[in-house]
Amino acid sequence: MDGLTAAESRELESRMQKRQVKEVLGFFSNIVDHCFTACIDDFTSKTVSTRESGCITRCVQKTLATQQRLSERFQENNLEMMQQQQQR
Repeated sequence: MDGLTAAESRELESRMQKRQVKEVLGFFSNIVDHCFTACIDDFTSKTVSTRESGCITRCVQKTLATQQRLSERFQENNLEMMQQQQQR
């Protein structure tokens, strides 16, 4: 953030925080939509069945674990690329 005034820096930081919150909310919204669609199929009762509840739990856990692993691999790849660039 070199070359920015204090006000510009605060504004940029505020926008970045808002974007990050929006991305997190979008991510969780996608999980809810995906797992609801995959697991909820009985609309004859107001309650969530044991089967549906278990499905939702597994779906969310698997989605979060997958996202975590993807994030780790992304970081590993970035580190490798940075190391390769430094060796040049």
